[in-house]
Amino acid sequence: MKRTVTNLKIAVVGCGYWGKNLVRNFSELGVLAAVVDGHEPSAMKMSEIYNVPVKTFEEVLDDASIDGLVIAAPAEIHAELAIRGFEAGKHIYVEKPIALTVNDAELAKAAANKAGKILMVGHLLQYHPAFEKLLSMVKAGELGKLQYAYSHRLSLGKFRVEENALWSLAPHDASMILALFGEEPYKVTATGSAFITKGVEDECRLDLEFPDGGRAHIFVSWLHPFKEQRLTIIGDKASAVFEDSAQGQEKLRLYRHKIDTSGVVPNPIKADVEYIEFGNGEPLKQECQHFLDAMSGIVKTRTDADEAIAVLKVLKA
Repeated sequence: MKRTVTNLKIAVVGCGYWGKNLVRNFSELGVLAAVVDGHEPSAMKMSEIYNVPVKTFEEVLDDASIDGLVIAAPAEIHAELAIRGFEAGKHIYVEKPIALTVNDAELAKAAANKAGKILMVGHLLQYHPAFEKLLSMVKAGELGKLQYAYSHRLSLGKFRVEENALWSLAPHDASMILALFGEEPYKVTATGSAFITKGVEDECRLDLEFPDGGRAHIFVSWLHPFKEQRLTIIGDKASAVFEDSAQGQEKLRLYRHKIDTSGVVPNPIKADVEYIEFGNGEPLKQECQHFLDAMSGIVKTRTDADEAIAVLKVLKA
């Protein structure tokens, strides 16, 4: 019998820097049944705060009452843990990236298909109300034909040594840009520089070229003097900016500038900025709810294996 959202049970695997946020949200949604973490103090802290048992990974695999696993472990074991979860009959939500190689991602997808279970990847900003509104505007043709986009994800820290800024930060931007353009790029070029830790790039730049003529640029860095999270997209009718580091309704702005090409030299005709209303809600909670809804068959997974593999191909390219 298919379970409803209200009686699903979830175990969160990984209670670290990001995993603790997933623990909180699934607890608030009333479905948290257990936590798993090899670092006992982290697991015990979450257990005490949210009043759920600490279990081993093997124990949650063997527990028939647990319907889904939320994996927030190191990226290099995402695919391995997901495949073991599918073999145990669990639905799987795995944090980005889905895997470190396309082959591992394909194996995880195949395991999900064989088990007939949901595989969802945590591309968080796909569930941000402002981005959802922007995507609906693009699909409705309000910006016209997309010409180019650029995305900046910049801050000072958090520094990592196991992965570079590209793998840590750019999946969000690649996921949003692929969704907006509605196709995969035919060409990707990337450069980066390592200044703090040898061999670990602190800043990376990607250029994407799309079959329909669109271009996109992604710049990520954790060696930047201030925080900036801004996605700008330019169409032949209007331009839009999604700036997550801005406040309130200023996060989503529309510019209906025109270009007068009747003369010898093109002349811009500027329009006033328009602040676009969008829904409320914490993006992570909406993402967690989406996983539960997908498990219950209410919705189709927005960030599924195919979407995650397309993003992974951009990162690998």
